[in-house]
Amino acid sequence: MNSSVNFSFDPSWMETLHAPFMVNAALAGLCIAVAAGVMGYFTIARHSTFAAHALAHIGLPGATGAVLFGLPVSVGLGVFALGGALVIGALGKRATQREIATGTVLAFATGLGLFFARLSTSASQQMQSILFGSILTITSSQIIGFLIFDVLLILLVTIVYRPLLFSSLDEQVAQAKGINIAVMNVIFMAMMAGVITIAVPAVGTLLIFALVVTPAATANIIVASPFRAMLLAGALCLVSIWGGLVLSAMFPTPPSFMIVSISTVLWAITKFVASRRS
Repeated sequence: MNSSVNFSFDPSWMETLHAPFMVNAALAGLCIAVAAGVMGYFTIARHSTFAAHALAHIGLPGATGAVLFGLPVSVGLGVFALGGALVIGALGKRATQREIATGTVLAFATGLGLFFARLSTSASQQMQSILFGSILTITSSQIIGFLIFDVLLILLVTIVYRPLLFSSLDEQVAQAKGINIAVMNVIFMAMMAGVITIAVPAVGTLLIFALVVTPAATANIIVASPFRAMLLAGALCLVSIWGGLVLSAMFPTPPSFMIVSISTVLWAITKFVASRRS
């Protein structure tokens, strides 16, 4: 059976952008960008990029298990991501310990996710959207949940900003100053689990770097101030999401692919310009 892929320009792309599902995707992207911008900076500062990537995969058995038991995918994903985050945060009190704890939990969770997928045909069919995202299927109720999470995240970050930032930049000195590193680890991992839960519907568990890590890495090249880096990371994340949605409307391509492509290109250009100036 022959098949062909058509990447021709869609002249009615403006109409597509005004469709309800596309409006929902754009609003969800805004909520995701706010959360990813804040947490992306701390993820890089704490050298926890592997943990961020792993948490998305740790949520995989929760997502497939939720399908298996007839529950919302986001609920299962969130429960497992949070559970894995708390375990990693508790076991990995220092950066070196976190790597081991993250790898161990990740291996078990991935195997459990595949086990659940084998038990249910529906779970197997959901695997592609879980792995690669499906931002065009996000509902209005999910957007409300994302908005509530953003408000809670900003409030929590405002409360723990100074000790969290201090422990992220210099863990040993922060501990000497009386900051409880273990508590900061658990708080950070719990917040990251929430961000992963709302970002996975956009780009899936495999491409989570494009929203949480890559924009923050790009922002860190451009600005040095933590607060400005968070704002810029959120803006770059939003540009990637909205730009990906526009390009996916113009050409028949998956939005997640376009989102990842824009995020990667922005980082590569910034890195190249910075290297030329140095």
